[in-house]
Amino acid sequence: MTSVLFRGLQIRPLCIYPFSLLTKKAGVLYCTSNNLHTQSVTTQDKPKSQSKVVARNHNKTLDKLLTDYEAIIGIETHVQLSTVTKAFCGCDYNYGSEPNTNICPVCMGLPGALPVLNSKVIECAVKLGLALNCKLSLNSKFDRKQYFYPDLPKGYQISQFDIPIATSGYIDLDLPLEYGGGHRKFGITRVHMEEDAGKLLHTDGGSHSQVDLNRAGVPLLEIVSEPDMRSGIEAAEYGAELQRLVRYLGVSNGNMQEGSLRCDVNISVRPRGQAEFGTKVEIKNLNSFSAISRAIDYEITRQVQLHNQGLGDQIVQETRLWEDGAQKTVTMRKKEGLADYRYFPEPDLPEVTLTKEYIEDIRGSLPEIPELKRRRYEQMGLSMQDVLFLANDVHVAEFFDATLSKGADMKLAANWIMGDVAAYMKNEKVSINEIKLTPDELAELIDSIKTGTISGKIGKEILFELIAKGGTVKGLIKEKNLVQITNPAEIEQMIDKVLSENPKQVEQYRGGKTKLQGFFAGQVMKESKGKANPGVLNKILLEKLNAKS
Repeated sequence: MTSVLFRGLQIRPLCIYPFSLLTKKAGVLYCTSNNLHTQSVTTQDKPKSQSKVVARNHNKTLDKLLTDYEAIIGIETHVQLSTVTKAFCGCDYNYGSEPNTNICPVCMGLPGALPVLNSKVIECAVKLGLALNCKLSLNSKFDRKQYFYPDLPKGYQISQFDIPIATSGYIDLDLPLEYGGGHRKFGITRVHMEEDAGKLLHTDGGSHSQVDLNRAGVPLLEIVSEPDMRSGIEAAEYGAELQRLVRYLGVSNGNMQEGSLRCDVNISVRPRGQAEFGTKVEIKNLNSFSAISRAIDYEITRQVQLHNQGLGDQIVQETRLWEDGAQKTVTMRKKEGLADYRYFPEPDLPEVTLTKEYIEDIRGSLPEIPELKRRRYEQMGLSMQDVLFLANDVHVAEFFDATLSKGADMKLAANWIMGDVAAYMKNEKVSINEIKLTPDELAELIDSIKTGTISGKIGKEILFELIAKGGTVKGLIKEKNLVQITNPAEIEQMIDKVLSENPKQVEQYRGGKTKLQGFFAGQVMKESKGKANPGVLNKILLEKLNAKS
């Protein structure tokens, strides 16, 4: 067997499924193949990602620093598509599969293997382009982006360069109330299709790394924003809105912890009033929206302080990493330029041609996107706090809409979902799709309380049973004999009993301690096993307590 030394990388013979193992020896990086069953490596734990921006105090120090400077922020977001197979071959991709088990000669770029475009990738790209208000290219093409890295088996990435599938769009979002609220609109430069690279698994000791090529060839959409953001909060909320959008469209699960949505931010600062941008720095390794916000704030502070010290020339175009433990950015490598990638048209793939009929068919199939849903909820009369909560998760929004379609009161439905239902989901760590409660039964529960069939307290008991075990509202009311007592005579008998058993408290009430009314009401509810109608109860109770002895 021969071995070839290429740029310090020694590759030993073709083996599709086992790990490739990179080791350092005498200052040279070597790559060898070891059997999966005989090689064991402990990888570093990855920090858990978060789906929402974490509320934090406003950075007054940063505000002071930015009195004389302005931050310019743009984001490149990679979205992994939820297709059954990869972009250019028939391999499945399942997150968490055994390393190097979902690969073939095509996604490994072996000699003689030719790519064939997955049509679902085009459909996803058109959906996202339309949802981002982009101009679609009826004719676009693929290009080869050349660079060498151990997890890029072909030595180049199939991407789109000068003619992407979508350009010149924008996205609308609403900032959470804790960040001042308000509407924001950010430009989208382009959306293009490309394939993913593999993944390197680094060991704690740093003696070697393993290569998992399962992800090589997985379809991605890259969304490049205009440099329209000015703070870490705006950038983080932009990323969160993109996540909502791809989930609403069904083109990706958007899970940051799985690498299905990855954001690289570009930051520069300039003196206020200056037209030219400052030197751009890219930050990678951002695995949560809160990390995006914190990394940007740190980098803005770093660059402004260098400017203030007369060291602005030390800001160079480079790629930096965010170290979450140290809460700082560190240099990774100098940034490549376009010339370094040596783009040229992909010779093995034809041009992508779209018809206007195809685009309109997809436009007609688009669901209501987050921005439109928020505006509809606002027009219905919901508060912005309610709107942001309900529209944040596509499944919660669908549940809410389905409940309203059954005739439920809008505000009551929102309150139940945002209150008790949300609390249960948070405590049990489940999604709304995993609970037993259905929109039909929530609507029935709300109606039963509103019409006085059951009390609100009993409604809560029924709700938790419905969430955990399922069933019907009518069935549980009948089974547990929970129908609310509304007969005034029956309630009056209970009140008389409670008052006769508590003469001392009655005397205290009539002596001025009117807060004891709650005590008496509680005792009557206890006597009725929670079934007494609160309105009837309190009316008769007050009449009895305030009557002259």
